[in-house]
Amino acid sequence: MNIFGTKKIDFLAIGDVTTDTFIRLKNAAIACDANNECTISMPWGAKLSYDFAIDISGVGNAANAAVSAARIGLKTAFLSHAGKDHNGDTSVSALDKEGISTKYIKRTDGASNHDFVLWEGPERTILVKHESSNYELPSDLPVPRYVYLSSVGDSSGTFHAKLADWLTVHPEIVFAFQPGRELADGFDVHKHLYERANICIMNKEEAEGLLKLGETDMKDLLKELQSKTSKLVFITDGPKGAYSFDGTQMLYIPMYPDPKPPYDRTGAGDAFASTVVSAHALGIPLESAMTWGPINSMSVVQAVGAQNGLLSREKIEEFLKNAPTDYKIKKIP
Repeated sequence: MNIFGTKKIDFLAIGDVTTDTFIRLKNAAIACDANNECTISMPWGAKLSYDFAIDISGVGNAANAAVSAARIGLKTAFLSHAGKDHNGDTSVSALDKEGISTKYIKRTDGASNHDFVLWEGPERTILVKHESSNYELPSDLPVPRYVYLSSVGDSSGTFHAKLADWLTVHPEIVFAFQPGRELADGFDVHKHLYERANICIMNKEEAEGLLKLGETDMKDLLKELQSKTSKLVFITDGPKGAYSFDGTQMLYIPMYPDPKPPYDRTGAGDAFASTVVSAHALGIPLESAMTWGPINSMSVVQAVGAQNGLLSREKIEEFLKNAPTDYKIKKIP
């Protein structure tokens, strides 16, 4: 659905959309080593009871970002693909309900993406099977103010290159890149996108893997990533907080304190990334925009799925107003 007519799109999210089936396990055997690398085990050939299961449609890295931007108040559209099946219908319907333009979701005769989330405590393992996709830039696509790319399917052919060319033709677009499925391709395959990006966001392990580094000091990692990619980079480090570097100044923001133990950590990274970019699109200065991200991450982990906890601008500002005194931006010398 195109709900904007000829009005400018603030935020165009591009990437795969899926339905997540969350399966809440009971008494799963979780084992962690000294490095906190954990595995889950279940008896083979057995019939195991589970607590409950729930389907959540219209999700995925870019879809989550679209919902985040829409709730914060940006005119948002989503470019993706979905099958002409039940999961495709429910995904499009869910995004329509958020006020997101779904005109650029290409419906195909194949199946829609469907993931299964094995969920124990706040953590989960996701079983992923994404269908073949053929992304295209529609001829009637208006030039948006911001483009947010994350996790376009690995069978998308030359789309990444075509997108990079289009972004080059439109330097006025602020391009935010949160690589997801693209990370497996390595840096060189998508070098043109990393270098075109105005904003690039990933977690510490992803940055180290992309740059082919082992455990790396955060300051060195920020410098290396910024030198090879975009003008402004963000690196999240789980419960340790998040960092940014624009080539001149490094900033750090701690986690916003959880009101109670996390229920489900799915989507916490997407919430931070999309919220910071959305704040940027609203004209919020960087040092303030960074304080928004962890608030939405905190809220998301209090509910099941990547979107149920996403907040409006007003709610984010309310949490910020009532933030602890030590919740503030720190400049890293």
